[in-house]
Amino acid sequence: MNIHEYQAMELFRSYGIPVNAGRVACTPEEAVQAARELPAGPYVLKAQIHSGGRGKAGGVKVLSSLQEVESAAKEMLGSRLVTRQTGPQGKTVRKLLVCPCRETAHEYYLSMTLDASTGRVAVLSSAEGGMEIEQIAASMPDRIFRVSVDPAVGLKGYHGLALAKRLGLDAAQTAQLVSLLKAMYRLYWEKDCSLIEINPLAADSEGRLAALDAKINFDDNALYRHKDIAELRDPYEEDPREVEASKYGLNYIQLDGSIGCMVNGEGLAMATMDIIQAFGGSPSNFLDVGGGASAEKISGAFGILLSDPNVKGIFINIFGGIMRCDAVAEGVVSAARAFGVRVPVVVRLEGTNAEAGSEILKRSGLEIIPAAGMADGARRICEMTAGRKAVP
Repeated sequence: MNIHEYQAMELFRSYGIPVNAGRVACTPEEAVQAARELPAGPYVLKAQIHSGGRGKAGGVKVLSSLQEVESAAKEMLGSRLVTRQTGPQGKTVRKLLVCPCRETAHEYYLSMTLDASTGRVAVLSSAEGGMEIEQIAASMPDRIFRVSVDPAVGLKGYHGLALAKRLGLDAAQTAQLVSLLKAMYRLYWEKDCSLIEINPLAADSEGRLAALDAKINFDDNALYRHKDIAELRDPYEEDPREVEASKYGLNYIQLDGSIGCMVNGEGLAMATMDIIQAFGGSPSNFLDVGGGASAEKISGAFGILLSDPNVKGIFINIFGGIMRCDAVAEGVVSAARAFGVRVPVVVRLEGTNAEAGSEILKRSGLEIIPAAGMADGARRICEMTAGRKAVP
């Protein structure tokens, strides 16, 4: 789960990480009032959307007066900001962060994330702050410095000393960096983060470090432990189907294909998408209903697939171990009757109560095609959707 920059800044403050001052605004009037509460201009207005590259897209503006703040806020709020991460559809700007424009002597990059290959926390830094990390990696890979933190040991002072030396920091700044890294690491573990990024981490003329930007992502699977973090979720920043899926506890990711997939188990879901592509089709989503989904959850999942206007057909691929295939069939029939089925549906049931599940589908009177296996099901749905137009 992602959160907005202003929310990440608040978390930084609560953990003692120095940040730039700022106020969030939802209207031009609030933006002006926020600017009045800050030191005299210039001011910075930053669009609050879940995307990088906002500056290049016009989502970050430096303004010299309250009149300019009001004018820019009117222009930005309600507009659709298109960045390289949003796609051509862009995202609507509903909130602005109003900050003082700080003079900086130098800008750095700093982040923490999991290195899945080692099971350790990777701490990345660079003296080329203000640039996107992908650009630094592509054009100046030798300018990215890294230390690896063993969770059994935790982040120690020597990790910060190693990075400070590579960044060329003086003694006072090194002490600040060590303290800041320890606070970041505590936030990372206590809140089950998957990424913390500061870009830039700025040093002023007196050498004081402060985060001028903040990005935090969280592990969705750990949100049940953090009700306070879950409340920060902004549904406007997510695909509506992904939001709906989260209500049922489904693992759903929107893709750009035309064949809806409902599968139990992440490995089987990946294999299902691969075999659809092997038969010339394109999956419209990743949807894992889990190992013990109820009929209600299956019905909700099927409804989400049917709500996608790009879907030309649906392939349900279930291997019943813990999950009962008859419960899957009941959920599919319930949803098909509730939402109406206007696209081909192919179902492969294998495992626990598979025969009972097949009988439920047959007795439903609905046009649901049974498959003899995964390959047969993928072949059938690809053939049936080839050249077919999506239902408007």
